[in-house]
Formats: sequence, structure tokens, C-alpha cells
Amino acid sequence: MRLKLLSPGEMNPDQKATYDEAIAGKRGSAPPPMMAWLNSPEMARHATRLGEVVRFGTVFPAKLSEIAILVTARHWTAHYEWWAHKRLALKGGMDPKIIDDIRDRRTPTFDDPKGRMIYDVAKSLHEGHGLSKSLYDEAVKVLTERGLVEVIGLCGYYTLVSMTLNTFEFELPAGEVSELA
Repeated sequence: MRLKLLSPGEMNPDQKATYDEAIAGKRGSAPPPMMAWLNSPEMARHATRLGEVVRFGTVFPAKLSEIAILVTARHWTAHYEWWAHKRLALKGGMDPKIIDDIRDRRTPTFDDPKGRMIYDVAKSLHEGHGLSKSLYDEAVKVLTERGLVEVIGLCGYYTLVSMTLNTFEFELPAGEVSELA
């Protein structure tokens, strides 16, 4: 870890207010990257609020949202993010084969057309920096405009998370080993 994370007793009033808001939110805890973002309390406050919306307030169940998150974590080789969201994806009912395929950079087979579309959109955003006209049109048809906006939000937010975790070298919990090479 390159950064000393503050305990609540070490935080200034702005940092503590942001921390307390996160604890009171749907997560019930402060997400690890927020602890780094607290060096900019206002950014931390807004980023954490956005994270809560894209994590818990999209039109997608966790099983589908986690596709975009895992594609993002894999794109950035974000070890901590992969570790955390693989567990959440499994808990949400994602097929372990899909997770393994994303980890190994293979295109998974999806039973759900929305899952396949979320995967295709996330891959295209990260690798192609946007969507072709045909992918855009199909994404709107399968996901709706709101759904497409929310997939973009998931990929964007978890890019911020991945960059933060990688830059400050957040370590996996004791005894855990990264699956990403």
C-alpha cells in the first residue's frame, strides 16, 4: 500500500462526514477506494454516491451488473477489484464459467441476451473506446437507453475504482492470492 489510510479518529471534519455518510449507506461500510479518495473529501463524497447508485440502483440485477464490473476489473488487471467482485458475482448467481472466461480473456457464452450485450458493450468501451453504430443500435434495443447509460456508468465508475486500487497498490486480504496475471 502506497498510501496511509486514515482511521476515523485521524480524519478532518470533511473527511469524517464523507466516511460517516458511506457507513450509513447501502454498503454499510466505506468502500476501500474511498479511503484513498478521502484525500479529496468532496470528490470522495460524490464518487461514493455514484458508486452506490451504479452498484445498487440500476435496472440490472447484480448478476448482470457484475459482468460490466468484472470486464472492467480484468481490463485494468485490478487484483483487489477482481477479488471483491468475483465473490459478489458468484453470490448474485453468475455462472462460474462466465467468470473464468472473463478472467482468461475469452468471450463467455451467455444464456441471457442482456448479459451478452453488457459484456459486448463493456469490452467495446474499454478496447474500442466507444461503440460502433450497429452495437449502439443493438444495445439500445436489448438494454434500453437507460440500461446503456447505466452500463457506461458501471464501466466508468469501476475504471476510477480500478485506477485508484492499482495506483495505491491496495493489497488483497491476508491469505488471498490474485487470479489475474
